[in-house]
Amino acid sequence: MPPVSSRPIDPLDDDDYAAYTMGRAAEMLGTTPAFLRSLGEHRLITPLRSEGGHRRYSRYQLRIAARARELVDQGTPIEAACRIIILEDQLEEAQRINEQLRAEGGEHQPKTSA
Repeated sequence: MPPVSSRPIDPLDDDDYAAYTMGRAAEMLGTTPAFLRSLGEHRLITPLRSEGGHRRYSRYQLRIAARARELVDQGTPIEAACRIIILEDQLEEAQRINEQLRAEGGEHQPKTSA
């Protein structure tokens, strides 16, 4: 039996694989390359670079960019949209950790007699 690997068999199955060029990413999101560059300037996403220095985006980064575009389209300034997304991400991580600690705490709780 082959060893079980946590890595995807195909890089395209990996949400973090930088598969999309800036032009393709902008086209998929219905935005401009300048918008994607501005997300980088605001440190919301940092695309990987190809050997030639071209920006490459992952599906995960495209989801973040899509959320930013949604907020900007609703009238939120880009700086605020980036901050909102960062805070949403931090909240989600804190909730995940809290849930994990609760689950671990439940295993270590002394049992009380009725």
